Amino acid sequence: MRPDTPAENVDHHAEAARLERTAALYPEDAEALLLRAAAHLELADARPAASTLYDRLLSSSDALDNPHLVRALKASNLWEYGHEAEARAIIDGIRTTAPRDPAAWVIAAEALEAHDELEAAEETFTQGAALLLAGTGEPPASSTHPLLFGRHRVRRMLGRPHDDWDTLADTLHSMPVSLDELHDPKRVWSLGSDNPAELEAEISRLRAELGAYREALSRPFPVAILHWPADELAELVSAYPSLSTEYPSHEEHLATIEASLRELASSGTPNLGTVTGTVPSYEAFAASEGTSPGDPTLLPQYATTLAARGRAVEWPPERGAGCWCGAGRVYGECHGAG
Repeated sequence: MRPDTPAENVDHHAEAARLERTAALYPEDAEALLLRAAAHLELADARPAASTLYDRLLSSSDALDNPHLVRALKASNLWEYGHEAEARAIIDGIRTTAPRDPAAWVIAAEALEAHDELEAAEETFTQGAALLLAGTGEPPASSTHPLLFGRHRVRRMLGRPHDDWDTLADTLHSMPVSLDELHDPKRVWSLGSDNPAELEAEISRLRAELGAYREALSRPFPVAILHWPADELAELVSAYPSLSTEYPSHEEHLATIEASLRELASSGTPNLGTVTGTVPSYEAFAASEGTSPGDPTLLPQYATTLAARGRAVEWPPERGAGCWCGAGRVYGECHGAG
């Protein structure tokens, strides 16, 4: 199922079951797939089943890419069906651990906000912002924008005066309705108004807010270019010599990826990314397709499948982030220098 499929056309239980089956086939992608399955179960109001999936991930012997996010999602879900004390304890643990991932901070703060714990929500948003933004000297990464927007919203509800981070949030916000309007606590009263003009204005604001959510949450899968690390490419070409025409050398392979991505970007193609292949994964994919791994036409299908399984990394990397090639250098000093 594409992430922009209308909710009324989704059987959430069936989709969760499908994702669980896919996770069993691709254990290296289990974290991303099971998180999506848990989200479907929450939408189906099967919250205990969603908690079971979160617990399954947290108790796994495999290291998680983002355990703090899993804990935050578990806390938010627990609170929704009566386990407030456990949810609070998890959120306190997240704040003490101080993760570097903004998503965990946002989920934890929004859980507090949803249950009218506005003071605690503001403290959590602010703590996360202070950890991830203060003193960097760089423009905020797009992944931190929800942290600033959420903080702005809660402070508006509390009647706090604007500070520097609120002003920054206003600057980053690109929707036609300003953040101050979207986050105005008095908006709720206009929904009960008998004045058609007030109702029409509120509908316009809600449409703008919905557009922002759709832009953030309902994007298609990335247009992903397949990247092979040097050792994997050497193994691939050695095992399947017919692919040597596709990959004359590793250096040329990397240069071709960057050139292809830039060409796509210049033509207006949105949502670009890279996916990193491994020979065992590629061979398993070829077997599932009933095709020889030496068939070059299988390569783009493999890249698309990796992207659909949540393995794509956004291109270009954010300012100051490492290069997609894995060389350990900042993108701007590596393939982004040209």
